[in-house]
Amino acid sequence: MKPTKLFGLHAVQAALDYSPKKINLAWVDAQRQDKRLLQAIEDLRDLGIEPEKADRKRLDKLADTNNHQGIVIEVDMPTERSEHDLQTAVANLTATPLFLVLDHVQDPHNLGACLRTADAAGVHGVIVTKDNAAGITPVVCKVACGAAETVPVYQVTNLARTLRWLKEQGVWVVGAADDAEQTAFQADLNLPLALVLGAEGAGLRRLTREQCDWLIRLPMLGKVESLNVSVAAGVLLYETVRQRMTAKQ
Repeated sequence: MKPTKLFGLHAVQAALDYSPKKINLAWVDAQRQDKRLLQAIEDLRDLGIEPEKADRKRLDKLADTNNHQGIVIEVDMPTERSEHDLQTAVANLTATPLFLVLDHVQDPHNLGACLRTADAAGVHGVIVTKDNAAGITPVVCKVACGAAETVPVYQVTNLARTLRWLKEQGVWVVGAADDAEQTAFQADLNLPLALVLGAEGAGLRRLTREQCDWLIRLPMLGKVESLNVSVAAGVLLYETVRQRMTAKQ
């Protein structure tokens, strides 16, 4: 765990809901008396944390922004896990594996949104590249709304090697690409699965694409050429969930 600062009522509430034991310190604007802030202060006191009163200038400095809504907390933030941790997790899985793989996704907002959807869809972990990619940051935690605590993020140095290893464990590797022949709705996703999505704009890298067992796409019926990676991840994950639920009926 690494201590970091989160700010804003939404992020603080997520920390209170999902990781209250990891909150160390808190600072609040003594001039603000709105209901949500007062409730957050009360919740912090219930944890035995007495928020320190601070003026707006100090809060701006602590948060490195003026968009803190009058509250900043220090938390022990989750850290990325290793390739060895991934191997242990796969070996210990009793459910049908479902992983989300992000190839050089650099926008922390997209990573945070992907984590939130991954949690909702029951994903067993999100695999990211170590270089040229977003890791767990305060922005990611804020956007994820608690999912950075519940969904393991595995950081790997060689994604192609990791995908080869997953295939050796019986996990099918399926990549999303605009030029794929079949759509996600035509493909069988009710399998041990790793869904691979590429970076914003660039898509899957060549070596990543070569490791995919097959490719799928989402039908684009309008004039835009592609979806935001977090939106695409949401659609693909829930199509996987739909197929799995249908198969159980």
